Amino acid sequence: MESIVFRSAFIYVAVFLILRLGGKRTVGEMTTFDLVLLLIISEAIQQSLIDDDNSITGGLLAITTLVFIDIMVSLISNRFSKVDKILNGVPLIILKDGKPLLERIKKSRLQVEDILEAARKMQGIDSLDKIKYAVLEKDGTISIIPI
Repeated sequence: MESIVFRSAFIYVAVFLILRLGGKRTVGEMTTFDLVLLLIISEAIQQSLIDDDNSITGGLLAITTLVFIDIMVSLISNRFSKVDKILNGVPLIILKDGKPLLERIKKSRLQVEDILEAARKMQGIDSLDKIKYAVLEKDGTISIIPI
């Protein structure tokens, strides 16, 4: 049983790091391909979580461990802002006064069209010059502040 707890903890950290390296877009603007990838990842790690223990107890222990770690991470992130910045990132301005900050957009694996899409959906804005700021939020969404 202890091995399930250790395996679950290790897998949680490993998957967290892999998804974090994937960038904010992976979570905030999930495409069909991203969803398929997550389903494949979950299937691929299933056996590594519980090994040969196919019991209900083993499955519940793995789930409980993963949820416990997630709760602890959120509590620690809420208490310590530096940890939150490391784990969840910080908002990033990707457009200022109608001008895209192309280096930041490229680094975030976004396109200018993503900003325009967010502007149309949230504010009904159809042009970059009508946007004061576009901000890539910690959760991967794009916030639009009109002029």
